[in-house]
Amino acid sequence: MAHVELSLTEAFVPAPATSTHESDSFSRWVGTVSAAAEPCLVIDVHTIVSAVSRSCCTLLGLGSPAEAVGRPLLDNGLRLLDFTAARAELSEQEAEKIPPLLAISSQRLARGLMRVATPAVGDPDATVDAIAAPLLAADGSVAGSLTFLSEV
Repeated sequence: MAHVELSLTEAFVPAPATSTHESDSFSRWVGTVSAAAEPCLVIDVHTIVSAVSRSCCTLLGLGSPAEAVGRPLLDNGLRLLDFTAARAELSEQEAEKIPPLLAISSQRLARGLMRVATPAVGDPDATVDAIAAPLLAADGSVAGSLTFLSEV
């Protein structure tokens, strides 16, 4: 007969942080995204762009990061199209379901494809896979979302 020996130990609980810096995920991600090489962005709970990488601005046609930060994501030159042959712009109701906004409203991870019109005439539209996660404030409430994008 086999012999099995078990032991239980107390879980390690780290001491609370005593830093004077704000300890919410939203603030930490703003700094990280601003310097990121990957296409990513952070929006606040009011859908204002708080941080965006240069590669994300290029992919979504948002201009430069300095131009995009502080403006609403959907009023920032971002043109979202449906997946029909007609390439119609998404209605406001449909646009609210894109992953960066859905992660805030549902308070859950959101993933989906977006079709983005490119700013240059004659360039093909970009199809983008977006994965968004809600970001929490220090009090546990949703403060915004973090989205990583990849062109398909």
